[in-house]
Amino acid sequence: MASHSYVSISELHPNVSHAMVVGIIIGKTDVRSFPDRKNIGVDRFTFGFTIKDSPDFFINVSAWGNDCYINGLSNSFSVGDCVTIENPLVSNKDPEKGDRYCPATPSLYRLLVTEAHSQVLLCADMDTTDRLLPLIHLPVKDSRDFYSLGDIVANGQTLNGTVINILAAVKSIGEPKQFTTSDGRKGQRLELKLFDDSVSSFPLICWDREAIQLVQTLIPKETVLFIADAKISFDSFRNGMTATVNSKTVITVNPDTREASLLFSYAKEVSASGALDQDEKDEDIPVDSITDVYTVNQLKQKSRENPEAFFGITYSFISKLDLDSDVSKVIRTRCSRCKFRVSDDMLSCTNQLCPARDQTFSATTGFDLLVDVTDHTGTLNACTLRGPEAEKTLGCTTEEFANLTDAERTTMKWKFLLERCKIYMKIFPSNKVKTGTRGMVLACSLADPGEVKQHMSALLQRR
Repeated sequence: MASHSYVSISELHPNVSHAMVVGIIIGKTDVRSFPDRKNIGVDRFTFGFTIKDSPDFFINVSAWGNDCYINGLSNSFSVGDCVTIENPLVSNKDPEKGDRYCPATPSLYRLLVTEAHSQVLLCADMDTTDRLLPLIHLPVKDSRDFYSLGDIVANGQTLNGTVINILAAVKSIGEPKQFTTSDGRKGQRLELKLFDDSVSSFPLICWDREAIQLVQTLIPKETVLFIADAKISFDSFRNGMTATVNSKTVITVNPDTREASLLFSYAKEVSASGALDQDEKDEDIPVDSITDVYTVNQLKQKSRENPEAFFGITYSFISKLDLDSDVSKVIRTRCSRCKFRVSDDMLSCTNQLCPARDQTFSATTGFDLLVDVTDHTGTLNACTLRGPEAEKTLGCTTEEFANLTDAERTTMKWKFLLERCKIYMKIFPSNKVKTGTRGMVLACSLADPGEVKQHMSALLQRR
């Protein structure tokens, strides 16, 4: 179908008949059902989606019909697909009825799709698809009109119940939780943690299946979101603010804007520095409460299957521990705010995206090690061992370590390399094969031989 046969969204009006509209889907709601008032005992089914055909124009579409038609249609496309809509009914928006629960659009109209009169198909015109695909990365609101997470936290309960735009990066994606309501309806819930250069962790909650499916495809620490019309609430249980995705919300993944590009660069920098892993210590559980024992291979396998960080014990060897290298590679100084590595004689942070660049410079110095953990099943490479955890493991402070002779550092190193250790680990989800499994050492001590034998026997039986 030639592109000139499509009616653009900006030209739609109720007098247009037999129109063919094309657009990329930028939002989609779950299927819902209602009792049919004309046919007692029969349900009508519906769902909505929003399409965009140019940077400035997008429109809401409602589909109505029976169970088979609506669920079949909903399952035929997702956010990010390009579709053609043949012969939709163009009607005026009604802000007091259904449109109050739909995304805000610049169009005065909405489209209605029914099985008897309309058809929705994936767009087969590759030239048109190529033209539409970049639109998925353009926010539906002004790219400068957003709250930072710091703004939300600072305003606190004054924002309770408001609907705002948010620009933030994805820190982590939780696991979907299924539940059944008191009246028997099934539901689901998923929580993301967001971050930006002002707040290291902020909850975003999704209730709709469509929203959950979208965010589950995202890559933590490598994805920036522009969230248009998120609802802000005060959570008394957390004693803090939360954001929620609702039927009016449109999420733009990795927006093509200057503000998003700057945040993406910051996210990459802070992720590479390990600062996000350090921030997550606030959410760690006490070491004494960690009881599950794993081999290295089991840790790797679970990290690939588990979307959330988890804790465990492994009886393994520290197979790489570069304590006898240059002291500057063992003890490092980082900016207190963004955790960017700096030299001891610097008076300011060299990270161009540091949120504290215009403030008084503050830095912290501590052990900053990457260690390999090995047992008979494999090796976990480049696990972080930093700060107080490293001091407890090595049995000395950074000042005491700096005064050791080369021979004393080598002796300390081989104390761990020659002995099996009991290592408490925090393991992060393995989102991409090329990144492998990331681990953080929470505590490490020489293992008791009897304890090792007991747990290794249990592991063999588990296999």
